[in-house]
Amino acid sequence: MTIPSPRTAAGLRREHLHKYVAWVTDACRDPGTRSALRAGLRRDLDHMRPMHRIVAPWLPRHRRVSETEERAFYLVASMIADRPRHTFTAEDEPAEVAEEAPPTTPVADGPGSAPVRENEDTWSEHWGRSLGHCLAQAVTEVPGREREMRISNAEARLHLLTRQSAAGLHRHLPATVRHLRQTGIDVDWVRLMEDLIAWPAFSGRISRRWLQDYYRKTNEDQRNKSDQEDENALLDNAP
Repeated sequence: MTIPSPRTAAGLRREHLHKYVAWVTDACRDPGTRSALRAGLRRDLDHMRPMHRIVAPWLPRHRRVSETEERAFYLVASMIADRPRHTFTAEDEPAEVAEEAPPTTPVADGPGSAPVRENEDTWSEHWGRSLGHCLAQAVTEVPGREREMRISNAEARLHLLTRQSAAGLHRHLPATVRHLRQTGIDVDWVRLMEDLIAWPAFSGRISRRWLQDYYRKTNEDQRNKSDQEDENALLDNAP
C-alpha cells in the first residue's frame, strides 16, 4: 500500500492563501465589505479598523505572525477590492468557498519565511506568475506605438518596486496593480502574497526573479514576432 507523502509547510500555506484570495474575492460582492477593504489602501496596520473583522480571522493562529506577513494579508485584500462592483462577476466565483470559519492550519515554518523552490526551472509553472511576468504580459499583448509607451512605463514601475523596502512596496503596489487591471492583466495574488511575506529576508532574490521574468517574457515575445515577420516575408516572396 502506498502511503501518501505529508504536505509541506509551504504547500499548506499556499493552500491557505488560495482559500483566502478566493474568499476575499467572493466577499467583495457585498458593497459594505468591498468599501471596508478598499479603505485600507496605503494605510498602516494601526489605521485599518474596518478591515480587522474581515481579515483577522484568516491570519495564521498557531505561530507568531510577523508584521510583514500581516500587512500582506491586508494589502492584497484591499487591492482585490479596488475594482468596480460590476467586475465581481460569476467568473470570479470560486468552486469552493469556505462559508464557516476560515481554516487555522499552520501554513508556514516561521515569520517571513519563503516558499521552498523544489526545482528552479519549473518555479513559475508550480508557483504562479510573478509581478514581473504580469507586467511583461501588459506590454506584450499591446501592439504598435502604445506598446512602446507601455514598455517604458512597465520597466520604470518594475525598477521602482525592486528598490523598495517592504513599507515602500505597500505604498507603490496599488498603483501598479491598478495599471495592470486597466490593461486587462490579472495579478497572481497568491504568488504576490508569498513574495510580500518573504520580502524582508529575500528581497534581492525576489527582485531578481521579477526582473528575469519580465525580460524573459518580453524577449520571447520579440523573438516570436521576428520569426513571424520572417515567415511572412518568405511567403510573400515565394514564387
